[in-house]
Amino acid sequence: MELSDYRYECMDALEFCRSLPEKSVKLVITSPPYNVGKSYETKTDIEDYIANLVPMLEEFVRILSDGGSLCWQTGNFVDDGEIYPLDIYFYPYFKKLGLHLRNRIIWHFGHGLHCTKRFSGRYETILWFTKTDDYTFNLDDVRIPAKYPGKRYFRGKKRGQISGNPKGKNPEDVWEMTVERLIDDWDAQVWEIPNVKNNHPEKLDHPCQFPVELAERCVLALTDPGDIVYDPFAGVASSLVAALKNRRRAYGTELDAHYVEIGLERIRKLGEDTLVTRPIYQEIWKPKPTDKVAQVPKEWTEKASEP
Repeated sequence: MELSDYRYECMDALEFCRSLPEKSVKLVITSPPYNVGKSYETKTDIEDYIANLVPMLEEFVRILSDGGSLCWQTGNFVDDGEIYPLDIYFYPYFKKLGLHLRNRIIWHFGHGLHCTKRFSGRYETILWFTKTDDYTFNLDDVRIPAKYPGKRYFRGKKRGQISGNPKGKNPEDVWEMTVERLIDDWDAQVWEIPNVKNNHPEKLDHPCQFPVELAERCVLALTDPGDIVYDPFAGVASSLVAALKNRRRAYGTELDAHYVEIGLERIRKLGEDTLVTRPIYQEIWKPKPTDKVAQVPKEWTEKASEP
């Protein structure tokens, strides 16, 4: 495929942003470091962590176009077993900068760490902000099949008319991301985006890799072809791939040179049509009742039957 313009630099996001013109970017989308002590970050107390990011937030707003959006995808900071929901901590800072929250999107995934002293976490959030009330939102580009397409109004002036949209339904604000297109599976009409673990086709050398299809829905809904999408903490360039794949221009910054090299290689493969990504509508594999992994282990049943 022929790629549009892109820049992926090994440099500080603040320095890069200051080089960009005001109101030049349509979408800022990123998953910032969570301050949990990963190999690419230095863990600090939560107040210092947020304070260090505030100057960047100010620049993100400056470069955002009037019709643009900011998608801030984050999880939880964990300290001594206690959870600090980062999106709640960040929200007031974005509000002080004049942004408008349109959705707090819940990204649900089926796999992750198994906890022993609290329920295992299986979701993260995306705060979707706009700069003004006049913003791009291409709902038709991200609609999913309706569960009951033949449903009709049963009262009022529209009684008897079809109540849905022939292009599908709004995917709502809980994203389980992959549309299950099985004809007889009427309950499988949500989108589920698996997090990138060892068996994911996109898995690379990054401990918290961003799924391409998660960024892709935001790119399709919140930008138009030719717009600039910027990821300030781009990692292995998943957001850039999502943008370029859909004829947008892509900017990215990342401090780790190793990840930048991986990201540039992914972009090169995308241009050659050899990059492997998980298709946005692909069904998630589920074990059949006869599969070994779905069977109760005999060790459990034997232990239960012991006197």
